[in-house]
Amino acid sequence: MADSTFTHWAVNLDYKNPKKLKKRERQVKVMSQDQTITESQMRGNMNRMYRWTRHVYDASRKYYLLGRDVLIRRLRPAADDVVCEIGCGTARNLIKLAQHYPYNYFCGIDASDEMLKTAQSALDKNNLQDSVTVKQGFAQSFDPVALFSLKKPVDKFVFSYALSIIPPWKESFDHALDLLESGGEIHIIDFGSQSGLPRPFRALLFWWLKMFHVYYKPEIEAHLHALKDSGKGTLKLHHLFGGYAYYAIFKKH
Repeated sequence: MADSTFTHWAVNLDYKNPKKLKKRERQVKVMSQDQTITESQMRGNMNRMYRWTRHVYDASRKYYLLGRDVLIRRLRPAADDVVCEIGCGTARNLIKLAQHYPYNYFCGIDASDEMLKTAQSALDKNNLQDSVTVKQGFAQSFDPVALFSLKKPVDKFVFSYALSIIPPWKESFDHALDLLESGGEIHIIDFGSQSGLPRPFRALLFWWLKMFHVYYKPEIEAHLHALKDSGKGTLKLHHLFGGYAYYAIFKKH
């Protein structure tokens, strides 16, 4: 999809305005979940949440996890690139990526063993066992080279509606950035501010997401801008569908 398409949906946000940032930080304290959680607790929470819902996850989420296919089309890995999705869930994205880019190797981690049961079943059904591997792991601490027996570092990481549900989102993003070599990329698609949509819709969506421990986190975008401003890399950030979602590409220097 051309960049002009993204520009059509762009919403300009002033992240250098201290008053606006302070207001956003107050909102985050109300909306965000508790950040103090161990990996063992996280694994247990995710397994309980998805033990039954994993069976209908893809059918129900396709109506509001918008923009995932935009990311898939825009990823464009080189022929020998290794791509890793953090929070891969049912492997829906990994399957589409492997079908779209048949010459690449893909891997994915998820905190939930239950979700990975569905993911592995889907990979087997699509005969993608050789090109896609999924394993249990935690975004803030996993070692992809050791976990997947890789011969080279990961070239591109994908967070698809993952940072909004991961409590240690900053540690998870920064860990992925540390794992990349110069020129590597992190692609993010996630819930936006809904600023261009009716207020009742925004309130209803945020209420619904909170039931699943999912939160819109404006501090993620602020962190991306701060990393860019400090010389850590380049940032392309597009707000899609009236601010419903945002798509970010951070390329490491």
